[in-house]
Amino acid sequence: MLASLTHRLLTAAAAATLLGALLTFGSSPPADAAVPATIPLKITNNSGRGEPVYLYTLGTSLTTGQQGWADASGTFHAWPPGGTPPTPAPDASIPGPAAGQSKTIRIPKLSGRIYFSYGQKLDFRLTTGGLVQPAVQNPSDPNRDILFNWSEYTLNDSGLWLNSTQVDMFSAPYAVGVQRADGSVSSTGRLTSGGYNGVFNALRAQQGGWGGLIQTRPDGTVLRALSPLYGLETGALPASVMNGYIDRVWQKYATTTLTVTPFADQPDTKYYGRVLGGVMNFTNSSGAVVTSFRKPDASSVLGCHRLLDAPNDQVRGPISRTLCAGFNRSTLLTNPNQPDTSSADFYQDAVTNHYARIIHDRMADGKAYAFAFDDVGHHESLVHDGGPRQAYLTLDPFD
Repeated sequence: MLASLTHRLLTAAAAATLLGALLTFGSSPPADAAVPATIPLKITNNSGRGEPVYLYTLGTSLTTGQQGWADASGTFHAWPPGGTPPTPAPDASIPGPAAGQSKTIRIPKLSGRIYFSYGQKLDFRLTTGGLVQPAVQNPSDPNRDILFNWSEYTLNDSGLWLNSTQVDMFSAPYAVGVQRADGSVSSTGRLTSGGYNGVFNALRAQQGGWGGLIQTRPDGTVLRALSPLYGLETGALPASVMNGYIDRVWQKYATTTLTVTPFADQPDTKYYGRVLGGVMNFTNSSGAVVTSFRKPDASSVLGCHRLLDAPNDQVRGPISRTLCAGFNRSTLLTNPNQPDTSSADFYQDAVTNHYARIIHDRMADGKAYAFAFDDVGHHESLVHDGGPRQAYLTLDPFD
């Protein structure tokens, strides 16, 4: 997830959140509740801001496999070929609702993002490899000074998965929701009163450089807080920010066994980790080594990648997801049986993912996607239904 012009459709971390959602909630709808080709998305502007809002539905068609965008009616349009250097993408913006108003559009069967921006349209470009997403950790990105955010969604024949995400950044506040097949509504992603400014204030107060994650416009407007991974890449956070905890974990499990039970519905599937020669080897119940991890660095921990890569398999990926959650939540030293899914145990060490801690503390329901595998133990801000009637995106007040 480097700050480059070839930023992929979904970052590895963002894709992981959707993968985790699908693995966790991938149930089929009832036979009499087939998911239509498009569903309505109601956008309500409770932001209190006077600027115009622009909406975008971008992603990969689950029907054709093409990358593209959808208009307000839910019609999918494939992107034209791009170039080198990147060429301007067609204007995929949809005028959003004014402050205090609502607007309903339709979203098709995609895996992608719903962007929204305030006051200015986003600048999307196309390369020969596809769409260039905004990458505001790059100071030269044309979207750097635009106030915007996005939600991730997958709509397919098994239903809707819609989340609020802070995996890449914390910015303009919003909540998501779904009206279920039975007419009930589920929602998540809403901050507590004062929570938006509270996140920035807490980051500024946190020792260790965490306030350096905050980006402002030249006029002083606070735009966002970058994720810790991007903080490392931009130099806002020191490369050693997680070293104290990582070192202590590796020391502990040189003499103690770490037991990982990665599937809640398979309690007998366990893997056992011990550090030998600087490498944590995991064995199965027969004693055979199934996968190994070298001691991760801060980037691997905060990005849940590189030395903690999580392939879409049934062994290494699930173990890595569990390790990543334990490192970010700082539960690996206090509980040798992972995952620890009790939020009361999270972020108790002085060396922890303070970005994730601060965001979770200020969510009305305590749920967020503050790192890639925040769905371990169901602490993610996700709504899902196998037969959705309608989706919701609410632009919330900036305190």
